[in-house]
Order: sequence, then C-alpha cells, then structure tokens
Amino acid sequence: MYARINSMGLLGLNAFPVTVEIECSDGVEDFEIVGLADVAVRESRERIRSAFRSSGVAFPSARVLVNLAPADVKKTGAVHDLAIAVALMRTLGVSNDEYMQKSVFIGEVALSGEIRAVKGVLPMVITAREIGMEKVFVPLPNLREASVVEGIECRGVSTLGELVFHLTGRAEIVPAEPYKPDSISYFGDLDFADVRGQTTAKHCLEVAAAGGHNVLMVGPPGSGKSMLAKRMPSILPAMTFEESIETTKIHSVAGHINSDAPLITVRPFRSPHHTVSTAGLAGGGSVPKPGEISLAHNGLLFLDEMAEFSRASLEILRQPMEDQQVTISRAFGTITYPSSFMLIAAMNPCPCGYFRHPTRKCICSHKQVVNYLNKISGPLLDRFDMHIEVAPVVFSDLAGTEKEEPSAAIRERVQRARDIQTQRFKGTTITCNARITPDKLHEFCPMEDAAREALGKVFDTLGLSGRAYDKLMKLSRTVADMEGSEVIKKKHVLQSVEYRGLDRKYWTE
Repeated sequence: MYARINSMGLLGLNAFPVTVEIECSDGVEDFEIVGLADVAVRESRERIRSAFRSSGVAFPSARVLVNLAPADVKKTGAVHDLAIAVALMRTLGVSNDEYMQKSVFIGEVALSGEIRAVKGVLPMVITAREIGMEKVFVPLPNLREASVVEGIECRGVSTLGELVFHLTGRAEIVPAEPYKPDSISYFGDLDFADVRGQTTAKHCLEVAAAGGHNVLMVGPPGSGKSMLAKRMPSILPAMTFEESIETTKIHSVAGHINSDAPLITVRPFRSPHHTVSTAGLAGGGSVPKPGEISLAHNGLLFLDEMAEFSRASLEILRQPMEDQQVTISRAFGTITYPSSFMLIAAMNPCPCGYFRHPTRKCICSHKQVVNYLNKISGPLLDRFDMHIEVAPVVFSDLAGTEKEEPSAAIRERVQRARDIQTQRFKGTTITCNARITPDKLHEFCPMEDAAREALGKVFDTLGLSGRAYDKLMKLSRTVADMEGSEVIKKKHVLQSVEYRGLDRKYWTE
C-alpha cells in the first residue's frame, strides 16, 4: 500500500514543501524513516506507535518505509509527526487521496495522541499558500498564528483521535476565522513624562525615532540613559502590516509567539545583558536560531553599558548594522536572518563614570579612560548616526513640579515625520530615512546650495568618512521632515552635525 501526504519543512526563515511518502508491504514488521532526517524526526517512530495505541488506531503489522522528499534537504524537529501519522492512517483506508492533495499537515504527536505546538508555523503556512495548498492542519495552540495568513483554510487539531473522526467524516474540525488584531493603543507603561529634565537628549531621541537612526548615549551614572532608552518604545511609529508579518515570522521560528495574540503589532524592544554570547546576539546553534539582533528586526535593540560587552560581540554588530541582515554558516548550509533594527547604546565615559563630570572627580587614570573608550572600535562608532551626551541631572529638574511632555505628544510628531517618509519611499524597499541606499541618497535628500556648502566645510574640517557623510545626509533629511521641509536647509545640516560631535570630545584622548 502506498500513500503520500504533504508537510512543510523549515530552514531558517525559509519554509519548503515536504512530501511524506509511505509504503506498507508484507514482511517482518518494521518502521523506517529515510530522507535525510535528523534524530528528532527519526524518533517520531516511537511517538507515533504509542499515539496510535492511545487513540485506538491499529498500527499496521507490516514493513513500513517512510521517505521525506526532497531527500537531499535536511529535515529537523518534530514538525513532520502529524503528516507521517496521517500517511499511516491513509494506508489503513482512513481517508481518500483526493482530499489530501491540497492539504498540509504540521505538528508534533505526543505519546498520548495529543498534537503539540511547533515553532515556525507562520512561515510554513505562508509558503503552503504560495505553492497552491488549500487546507492546513496545525496543532490547536498554533491555530491563531496560522489563521493570520489569508487565502488558506486553517484547522486546529488537538488530538490524533479528533483528526481520525474528521478524516472519516464522523466529526468535522471547523476551519478558523482569519485572525484580526485589535487596534493598537499600547505603547507601554513607561512614559517620557517620567523623565525630569534632559530636554536635549529627549529631542535627539525623538529625531532618532522619526528616522530610524542609531544612537550612542554617553553620560555619568544616574543621568537617565537607561531610563530614556527604556521609554523609546512609547514614541516609535506604528508598524505596517508587512513589518508585522516579517517580525512575527522571526519570533515564530524562535518560538516566542503568544498564542492568544500571535501577530506582533508593537515594535520589538530587545535589551540583552552585557554577558550575552556572540551566538546569543547574532544567532547560532547546530540548527541556527535567530539571535537578539534578528529578534529586534523592525524594532529597537538596546545595549546598556555598551563598553562592558565583549569585543567580539560588539564587532558582530558591524555587518548587520550596514546590511540589515545577518548570515550564519554551518556545515549543512547558510541561513540569513533579517536584522533591520534601531540600535540604542548607553555607556559611561570611563570605568568610574565621572570623566569630565562638572562636579565630581574622576578617579581613573588616563590609561584606564583610554582603554575603556577604546573598547568601542572606530568602525563601530562610525556606524552610529547620533552621539548624545547625557548631562548629569540637576536638583532643579528633579524638584520641579511642572509636568514633562508625555510620550503621546512626542509620538504624534514622530508618526507625522514617518508618514512623510512612507509616502516618499512608496514603491521601494526603503522603510525610513536611515535605510536610504547610497544610489538614492541624492534623489531623496535634495539640498539648498547653502546646506551643501555647509556640509562640505564640515566634511573637510572634521575629516569625515564616506559613511559619516551619508549618515549626516540621512539625519539632515529627518530633521527637515520634522519641520515639514521638502528641501534640506543649512540649519538642518548644522543641527545634524551637532548630533555627531561626541566622538571628537571623548575618543581623541
């Protein structure tokens, strides 16, 4: 007896169709799985045997051979359990092939017959729809995640016995309604109104949020660097549906999806500890999983106490900051994850934190200060669009009773500027000013003659790199957008230059 059932595999974010072929023939009872399957896939033999017994289904007393095609692509995890179980039931005459041709089965089978959730359902369902599948059966906990995808019928399976009843026509599993997220009004409990003073730093972060720019904050302990960064999600612009899908796919592969609200509609905020490994930051493992920089895709990555991170971890950031993707190579192949994120980093100016403090004396030697600052390499420093000095807090700010501007008001201005960019970049892959490609820089950043002349003088005087020139252009574009100006003016350029001078204050010692 021969049967074939459709399943899906996953390699990084790339899902691919898998055909489960099964043959039951006379001979010594056996159950073998071939097709470049890893240990977790081969172990499905024992899981399915037990699940059949628990569900009251007779396991075939025959030589059973299962092939997972294509045979030259590695299959990992327990995602194929359900398809293999259905293929076995097909050999027992449980259902007809005509129904199965346009159906996909995804899920892990437990010993009790329960169908357990798996990772990466969203990208697999999207691919299933793209290749012409009409129905997909997924574990019940994954159903809302699968139903995000329109154009394909999604059904949730809780047990193997329930699926038998459905396939034999005794009790139908009803298709799920497409998932529609609620309108988002969340931007967190943390609000910029909680931060006393720091008007300049707040304005810099507002510009950064509007254009998606990377920011380095330097200041003494207790000046409010972490407090400001943790409130950044409250002023970030709303995600588009395309950005939500992209981000949810990454979190689905990593297994970080909330089954009740599977579509990520709020920009991610990731804040790894400074002890994070290079694999934890960039992604890795024998089957590479997304790291922090990919989990922050379309959102914000915050590195607190940046100088305390290992040099290797920090240098890993250079390529993703430039290319908006991270590539992980392993023996079986190469996986690329998207990583278009805003980087917000905070650090002290020296080990004790009081170098050049107006009232407190620094106890570090000159060599200690230089070594501490040199933990941030020149090429990495050059990749920050903005360098902000966060000044010490003064008593009058803390003791004042006047209310600070709330995040909601700041976010309105940020959203207006981002809406201008969305309209400007319509029809391109560019999402914000910080992502303008070099070939489009002069097209999207028209300048007045006075602005161009000012930028030229700054470039020659400060000896800027080509990358710094590009970043100043993009930053000037955002400053102009905040004022509703189509053309970049001299004042916009000069304001942008002020945001990039900190490296010449501290890193010239």
